[in-house]
Amino acid sequence: MRVIIVEDKVAGGKEACKVFANALANGAKVLGLATGGTPETTYQELVASKLDFSKLVSVNLDEYVGLGADDPQSYNYYMKQHLFNQKPFAKSYLPNGLAENEAAEIERYNQVLAANPVDLQLLGIGENGHIGFNEPGSPLDAKTRKVALTESTIKANARYFEREEDVPRYAYSMGIGSIMQAKEILLEAFGAKKAQAVKALVEGPVDANVPATILQKHPNVTVIVDKQAAALLTKK
Repeated sequence: MRVIIVEDKVAGGKEACKVFANALANGAKVLGLATGGTPETTYQELVASKLDFSKLVSVNLDEYVGLGADDPQSYNYYMKQHLFNQKPFAKSYLPNGLAENEAAEIERYNQVLAANPVDLQLLGIGENGHIGFNEPGSPLDAKTRKVALTESTIKANARYFEREEDVPRYAYSMGIGSIMQAKEILLEAFGAKKAQAVKALVEGPVDANVPATILQKHPNVTVIVDKQAAALLTKK
């Protein structure tokens, strides 16, 4: 696990862009993408870069159950606003939040991932150590599944909605087993609220109650954190 400590999230986005550029230079064909506040500066750098994604495939970590692609709070909409409209891919896959048959949608997305092995997967990390929507206690070998969001995650995501009760209670998410299949993983964390999770990720034991710690078992992980998120690390 390679840890890069930067001054702030703007610098973090620049470092992340270098990781993407290196992956493309090494022949990456499929990029795994994430949403939320953390990767925004990374997407800004990718949009401003000369990188060409027009022959690549993207697959996203997750999507809220109950939100359609045109809903401004959906992750499909987020990706269009932050990346796809400016840097289109040959094909972009996300779970369908409005799928009528949940089991069929889960199977569809697992087939998408099987047909498009991820070369580089971008991740954030929750304050409780979740990756994707894989909350504490999630099975470490799971594939795509429907997950119930914890109260802490609902509260953390409420800032994007008019009211907390508007936050969906369920999401489709790549499982930890699916995430671990990526050839390379890039995890970003910014801000003091992520410091405890980052310490567990980098220095703690592998523990299903802190899902991100499983990344210690992956052979190719880069962690980009700002000084606040790195504050509790003993080795800097």
